[in-house]
Amino acid sequence: MRAAGFMLASTISFGVMAITIRLASQTLHTFEIAFFRNLFGLLAVLPLVIGMDPASLRTQQLPRYFIRCAIGIGSMLAGFWAIGHLPLAQAISLSYSTPVFVTIAAALFLGEHVRGRRWAAVIIGFVGVLVIVRPGSAEFTTGTLIALLAAVLSGIVAIQIKQLSRVDPANTIVLYTYLFWVPMSLAPALWVWEWPHGIAWLWVIGSGIFGTAGQVLWTHALKLGEVSALTPISFMQLPLVATAGWLWFGESVGVWTWVGAAIILSANAYIAHREALLSRRAASEAPSEGAKPGE
Repeated sequence: MRAAGFMLASTISFGVMAITIRLASQTLHTFEIAFFRNLFGLLAVLPLVIGMDPASLRTQQLPRYFIRCAIGIGSMLAGFWAIGHLPLAQAISLSYSTPVFVTIAAALFLGEHVRGRRWAAVIIGFVGVLVIVRPGSAEFTTGTLIALLAAVLSGIVAIQIKQLSRVDPANTIVLYTYLFWVPMSLAPALWVWEWPHGIAWLWVIGSGIFGTAGQVLWTHALKLGEVSALTPISFMQLPLVATAGWLWFGESVGVWTWVGAAIILSANAYIAHREALLSRRAASEAPSEGAKPGE
């Protein structure tokens, strides 16, 4: 129940972050929103690492962090642009395709053996993407491709985080990510710089706080529960942002977006289920710690 509570709180936090990004995009450029989201995110995460042992914050993976953060900035800029220019429900629905690309990236970059069932789920996930973007229709725009680019880059970042986590603890990864992200996102923001005014400050501060809260709560949820059981809870973000889009931005959600999102989410749930099942199987087949040869 605690894991489910953390995941629900994380889902709400990410949903509110998306809403604040959309509100900020009415007066600020995407580049600036990304910078302020990272700046205030760094300030929000500092209390979590102040009490940590300084030795645990050291790393030998700075070049890998640089590459991971550069790709992450690309994903963030594309994702924020999609949130600011596409209907909220459509942008979030396409972001749910990230686990599909994670599965592909794991096979390509980590050498993971992906069996037929998960490949079938990947194909089904792509079908859901096609249902939403509908190539050749009037609804197919460059914006949908940018949203998909964000999902692809996010999938690559997820693999890199998995590689980093083999050596560094989670809080170290989060801290170095923000330390790289702030100057990396400042560089493009300077080209379009305009100071926020009035309530825009609330939106950019909120994006940093809720984004960091979502990451921290998501990490705690996965520490306490299984991915396959928790993943469906994260889908609650879609009705949250769809309702906000309808109430505040006058957006209507087309039936194809709901159908495509349902297909993508079903594929994600199955991928998470298979990964959890395989992880448990691998753990049960591993020799017990301290066992003697031949036992």
